Amino acid sequence: MANLQPFRVGLVQMSCSLNPQENLDKAIVKIRETAQAGAQVICLQELFRSQYFCREEKAELFDLAEQIPGPSTAAIGKIAKELGVVVVASLFEKRATGLYHNTAAIIGTDGELQGIFRKMHIPDDPLFYEKFYFTPGDLGFLNFDSPFGRIGVLICWDQWYPEAARLTAMQGANILFYPTAIGWHPHEKAEYGPSQLDAWKTIQRSHAIANGIYVCAVNRVGFEGTPDSGLEFWGNSFVADPFGVVIAEASHDKEENLVVSCDPARMEEVRRNWPFFRDRRIDNYGAITQRWAK
Repeated sequence: MANLQPFRVGLVQMSCSLNPQENLDKAIVKIRETAQAGAQVICLQELFRSQYFCREEKAELFDLAEQIPGPSTAAIGKIAKELGVVVVASLFEKRATGLYHNTAAIIGTDGELQGIFRKMHIPDDPLFYEKFYFTPGDLGFLNFDSPFGRIGVLICWDQWYPEAARLTAMQGANILFYPTAIGWHPHEKAEYGPSQLDAWKTIQRSHAIANGIYVCAVNRVGFEGTPDSGLEFWGNSFVADPFGVVIAEASHDKEENLVVSCDPARMEEVRRNWPFFRDRRIDNYGAITQRWAK
């Protein structure tokens, strides 16, 4: 059953170095800071342990992957248990030799792994060569119970798909988390930068509206790569309420922790007045499972 009490979420927006241990240590410090500011469910950005390595296709970068459970979940589990918080941690998962996923680990207040979500939609674009590294997720769209609320987790490219948000929200989540790594190509920013950022915010706000649910997008900041073939990550981590109102937003270029209160009563209010779940024509949606309508 969904939580009916207000709960506080924490979003950790940070830059990453080339040293995975350094990034893990920084994330743990920021988890502590965010918890001390009142956060109960804390989400880290996509692939927080490293720079965004999918900018290039290099077989040696598979060495960044780790098993789940593994060293990162153990370290985060220790701080989660100490602070009594839930942490959503996005990791490069080595499932088996030659089999890798982009995976979010959900770590509970007892420090134990509550479950994982494997990224379902895998992009393949210039500087986002994820199909080289990641096998598409095979666990489906999931919810995870916590003492503070029922949460849904999707990852980055999943955030552009209304089907993913709908199927996750339909399982009773109070909130959708989107750990993210997205930014501007240097040669595109001047012409397309504002519209790209606006589209990114709009699509996620639309998931909040269509599903009457809180949405949290957690992005990184900083420039990674060479001046001509790198990415400037645009930050702007934000929380939208169940009617798409942005109630907190970080900057585009600074490390920040956001702590935001979310009240399930707002979901009740919005869904009573905008009853999209009531009016869905599920008897006519069969074609959605086809690649293209005939």
